[in-house]
Amino acid sequence: MTDPNTTHLAGPDEKTTVLPETAVALVEMERLQQELAASEERAKNHWEQYLRALADVENVRKRAAKDLESTRQFAVEKFAQDLIGVKDSLELATANSAKADLSSLVEGQHATQRLLTKAFEKAQIEEINPAQGEPFNPELHEAMMTQPSQAPANSVLAVIQRGYQLNGRLLRPARVVVAAPPN
Repeated sequence: MTDPNTTHLAGPDEKTTVLPETAVALVEMERLQQELAASEERAKNHWEQYLRALADVENVRKRAAKDLESTRQFAVEKFAQDLIGVKDSLELATANSAKADLSSLVEGQHATQRLLTKAFEKAQIEEINPAQGEPFNPELHEAMMTQPSQAPANSVLAVIQRGYQLNGRLLRPARVVVAAPPN
């Protein structure tokens, strides 16, 4: 008697029987192979997306570096253009110094100083010029010497050379004379 759950594949001279457990295993293997192929396709897509994202990040990094360099160069260029006017003013004063009177030379110096001050303001360069009696600040001031005085100790007596800062960053400290207690 033949089992109804058995498939018979007949060759010319032989008969093959496939057991139900084997058929289930074959179906399961086929399903797993399909899942594997789908997983491999997803992995391939994810790898390609990763490579594209990596390339995008590298492009953004290069673009940012280029933009930063361009911005730095543009800022220096703008400041340099402002300084050209100051240089022109100084050259004009030097060229006319032999034939100009003292008052016109002084006025020319004041005009040049105004041009330079305006260029510094545009570049956000701030002057550090402590007032007499102001407390000594080692972050902004450099003590060139101390001098006994009736002024409060560690206060500024005189400014030898003004300091400068750019956007809050010290370029050069103000060089000052600092009060010491009287002997």
